[in-house]
Amino acid sequence: MISSHVNNSESARSDQSIRIAAVPSSTSPASAMITDTPADASPAHGSASDTVFFGIMNGLEQGSFVPGQRLVETDLVTHFGVGRNSVREALQRLAAEGIVDLPRHRGAVIRRLSLQETLDVLDVAERMTGLLARAATRGIGNRAAAQALHASVQALVAAGKAHDGESFSSARRQFYRTLLEMGDNRELRRLFPSIHMPIVHAQHRLASLRQIRLDDYRRIAAAVLAGEPETAEAAGTAHVQNVRRAILDKG
Repeated sequence: MISSHVNNSESARSDQSIRIAAVPSSTSPASAMITDTPADASPAHGSASDTVFFGIMNGLEQGSFVPGQRLVETDLVTHFGVGRNSVREALQRLAAEGIVDLPRHRGAVIRRLSLQETLDVLDVAERMTGLLARAATRGIGNRAAAQALHASVQALVAAGKAHDGESFSSARRQFYRTLLEMGDNRELRRLFPSIHMPIVHAQHRLASLRQIRLDDYRRIAAAVLAGEPETAEAAGTAHVQNVRRAILDKG
């Protein structure tokens, strides 16, 4: 196993080969390309490349993979128990999603965002999250989905009280999946998971962000369940504004 130490220097981060710490190797759902954006759940019997793809996405969310980390093919083969072709396929998928870079002759590196790139991601996420929340109010007549949204908020609260990061992440993914289902907007389903929020949150692990998320998700859910599109949209955009403020305050 390779040391998980990460040099504080940005150049050292990009050049340093960081071995894999304990990363879940299951094909459970992973946070998608944005973070606060959920990726679709992986198939119950996913392929070997799914195991690697979702394992790395889960690792980003849980902190066992980090932006700037080099991904060594032989280590991934050993860790996930898959073939080299499956690893390469997963890395190509991650590159297509903008999660990793594949510089020639240097191997895969988990993407690291500059401050301006981070702010650009947040600008897009702000508008998309507001639109998602507004659209979700159209689905309040879907009783099962409304109950699922309420249940996801309860699960978020319980995980927050228990300081259970894995359960919190699972409930957060369910929260966003339910909003997408309630909105029933095909374009949102296609575009929303492509925002690079997973890298933003992996790169800016602030203690305040979980409480910000919890408070904001409760406001979003309340507005959606009340069928108030303007209020829901405002709550969605305010959430990303709060994330941006926390990141800038830290810097």
